[in-house]
Amino acid sequence: MTGAKYVEHASEMHLFSEERSRVQSSKYKIVKPISLLNNKSLLHLSVFALVLVPSHSFLPSKTVPFHTTTNIFQKTSCTESILQAKKLGLLTFDLDDTLYPIAPVVDEANSAFARAMNKYGYFDILPSDIVEMGKQVRRENPEFAVTMTHTEVRRMAIRRKMEDFVYQNNLREVARDWGTDVSSLTSTIVVNARRWAETSVSESVVQAVLDAWEMERHHASERHLYPELIDVFQQIKEDHPDVIIGAVTDGKANPLLMTFTLAQFFDFCQSWEDDQSGRSKFFKDLDSVEGNADLNWIYDAAYDRYLDLCEAREANQMITHADDVDEIVWIHVGDDLAYDVSGSASCGAKTIYCELDEQRYGQTARQRFDNLSSESQPSWSTNTLKELQNRKRMNTKARNSVTKTLRYLSLLPDALNDILDEEEEAEIMMSAQRSVGV
Repeated sequence: MTGAKYVEHASEMHLFSEERSRVQSSKYKIVKPISLLNNKSLLHLSVFALVLVPSHSFLPSKTVPFHTTTNIFQKTSCTESILQAKKLGLLTFDLDDTLYPIAPVVDEANSAFARAMNKYGYFDILPSDIVEMGKQVRRENPEFAVTMTHTEVRRMAIRRKMEDFVYQNNLREVARDWGTDVSSLTSTIVVNARRWAETSVSESVVQAVLDAWEMERHHASERHLYPELIDVFQQIKEDHPDVIIGAVTDGKANPLLMTFTLAQFFDFCQSWEDDQSGRSKFFKDLDSVEGNADLNWIYDAAYDRYLDLCEAREANQMITHADDVDEIVWIHVGDDLAYDVSGSASCGAKTIYCELDEQRYGQTARQRFDNLSSESQPSWSTNTLKELQNRKRMNTKARNSVTKTLRYLSLLPDALNDILDEEEEAEIMMSAQRSVGV
């Protein structure tokens, strides 16, 4: 072995020995991004190694084969235990346009809405009516529109559509009884017809139609689940058997209700609608002049769920005590730069941005920001122009928080393992940096 090779090998052995002795302070600590050494630091490290190596080490030796020399990132026998310390503890997913395409799912749920309306006597209702009425509800309530949940908008849209149906029927019946046209009816009759319609709609029927919409949404999500996902989740569970998997969503979709596909892989679901105060504050901040808003509240809540599940698992002896685990890594996967990437990264998660192949996956949500005109928006979207403008600004800022970008979901297990490897390497380099006082 040449002198230079001895220098590299001795340096490696010393640094890994130092790293092994470092005591960890937190069991479930989320890894924060750190930077690798710069060229100046590497120079310091080389000088440090030269001082440590005895002079006779520069002489050739037959006892150390040349091929055993390695760079600082290679997993050798002396580094294996250190590099295995990084562990995927928490893996969270967005749902819509990340695990299935949202456009056909919403279309089929809207068809279920029309069928349910017909079942309860509200005839000739089109699937698109619930979307158009939702947009109208938001326009008519600008002071509340920004903080309304998807469920609130949908419920109000269903009720308003029912009221309009009853109202129009009442006017036609009165006009027929009086032998006149609807346009000839007096304002008193028109006002009373509207009041009657508002009081005649049953809240239980509104809820039944909403339930039909939500049930079909979950069924449609399972039907349209991206085809490779079951194999992908099975591979992830095989690679990381103790990982806790959760969903973070701004709607009512819940993988735990997708009993034929996703339920077996997920441990919890955290919906924005579970914390109305946090959600309202976020959208008020987003709607302000500055447009500054953060999503820490929802991702902090998801992380709290993870900690609770960790404690429950240990109490039931479902996992091995993890005192020997160096640090736990949290990774979030999603298709939205502002909501998924920026929000989770601000709470310490590494991020995988799903900018998936358009022909294979049919994403539509992220393409809303390519052209903000109403004509270019997906049929299912009820976002206002101001919301889209603010979201686009947030997207631009969030680009710097992307850890990995994914084009094909079949590569997700590799992407997760790559992030863990990079975290291990970064930790080793950071430890070396601390050792030489850089």
